[in-house]
Amino acid sequence: MKRFFFLVFISFLLASCARVGSPVGGSKDTIPPRVTGSNIDSPRVNVPRDIRELRIDFDEYITLKDINKQLIISPPLKQITKILPSGMGNKFLLIKWADTLKENTTYNFNFGNAIVDNNEGNPLGYYNFAFSTGPKIDSLYISGELKSIFNEKDKKTEEGSLVVGLYQVKDSMDYRQKPYYITKADPDGYFELNYLAPGKYRVLAFEDSNSNSVYDIGKEKVGFLKDPITLDKSISGLNINLYPSRKAVKYLEMKEVPGGVLMTFEGNPENVKIIPLNEKLKDYKVTHSRKSDSAMIWFDATAQNIGITSNENLKFSYDNGVKKDSVSLFYRLNAKNEMSIANNRGNLLSPQQDFVIKSNYFVDKIQPEKWSLVSDSIKQEFTAEISEKNPFEIHIKSNFKEGKKYALTIPKETVSSFYETIKKSYRFEFEADKIENYGDLLVTLENAPTQKFWIELINESGTVAYSKYGIEKQINFKSIKPGKYDLRILVDENENGIWDSADFADNIFAEPVYIFNKKIEVRPLWEIRETWDLLNKQTENVENSKDIEKPKSTKTKEHLNTANPK
Repeated sequence: MKRFFFLVFISFLLASCARVGSPVGGSKDTIPPRVTGSNIDSPRVNVPRDIRELRIDFDEYITLKDINKQLIISPPLKQITKILPSGMGNKFLLIKWADTLKENTTYNFNFGNAIVDNNEGNPLGYYNFAFSTGPKIDSLYISGELKSIFNEKDKKTEEGSLVVGLYQVKDSMDYRQKPYYITKADPDGYFELNYLAPGKYRVLAFEDSNSNSVYDIGKEKVGFLKDPITLDKSISGLNINLYPSRKAVKYLEMKEVPGGVLMTFEGNPENVKIIPLNEKLKDYKVTHSRKSDSAMIWFDATAQNIGITSNENLKFSYDNGVKKDSVSLFYRLNAKNEMSIANNRGNLLSPQQDFVIKSNYFVDKIQPEKWSLVSDSIKQEFTAEISEKNPFEIHIKSNFKEGKKYALTIPKETVSSFYETIKKSYRFEFEADKIENYGDLLVTLENAPTQKFWIELINESGTVAYSKYGIEKQINFKSIKPGKYDLRILVDENENGIWDSADFADNIFAEPVYIFNKKIEVRPLWEIRETWDLLNKQTENVENSKDIEKPKSTKTKEHLNTANPK
């Protein structure tokens, strides 16, 4: 009898200590939550405009993952007051709002992958809930693909941030507001806008990096169709490419830097004119490269007694072609600043390349006749010149022979800026690398652009490793480091020397881009030859296009988990 009571006691103790949770053992739950009902029942039409909440019931406990980023409501509701569950799991989802709904309007709540079960986190993928305040639910849709250009190095950060929106075409449209209809693209770039009403719309796609559902001009990538679309039937196969967006030109800031003052701008001003407004600052130089976002005011602070013992209020007027204004800063000379030069490209010199040294000052004058280049204690002939493209660089040319070691000596005061010179001597030691460690690439273009263009090799980190500008149909890249590269062409249609990005405000597309549809793998001692026809299937011309009813994706409207009424 005692044994019997002991066993009963142990069983009770074990039962009382047990915790409610996921069962141990057995197959893992992979089934997402299932909707069992809602406060807005089928057929979900003629819903009262004064309704203030949506409740959806499920067959198991759910939680919400990144609901503020995932949930998109079209048309947008401005005053969402509550979303549940928040934290602990629940068997229902509740959204409350303060807005009065519009009449005869279909509302779509797109939850993305935010709804997951509480135990295993299985998402109810791409779940939509739609209802109408009118007699019918609008059923038109638009589908297609987005592609973000120049995105290799930040591809992970962009995943899930690309969106497509429709604005109703009216006499006045405010693109600083959320689109009337909006949806997110999936990780492959496929998108669908569902439950759309007939009408005339402007299509806008952008990288919503701050998740505010509003296109931030100049900060986010953008793609658009040049003309509005008239939606009277569903559209599929819409292809939109996103480019860096053009920034409006405006002044940003000034700061003290070695040699003077740096003035920076947003955007790319064509030209910048700067005039000091202080009587003490009489001797100065202004440098600004065309379409650069920065300008430099160089001066000798010591000689003009500016900011030596205390902060000095320096004032400047500027004209950036868009605005004329005056600005000021409190300047104090940093006594540690001095002109210096360095080798930033490493001690192995690629075959058939110049040896390059870089200065932290604008290089105005060099005296290479006082320099020496030696190899095996023997002086070598060489030439040196300031780079036309970058006046902060000096290029040294010589008959560099592979496998040979070199030493370049630059005495003090032989490299100068406007008001400064190097105050010590420099010695740079380097070796001409062997050609057997590099490969070559010969590209022959067919149907090439008629305007000048850049042809570029992009390395695996997303950086332009090699670039050539011109109009040649046969381009020879010599002595390329082994690796895998993307090949692209940027067309300089207006031949202004820069590639112009997209300008949505003025309805201007980015200049054309062509991408070779396979990787270029460079191997040591290999010469790779590629014929690139820019009109055939080997090329992706990423100009925006509108291909109606020609889907280029294997995905269809049925891949979304919708809550359409039967």
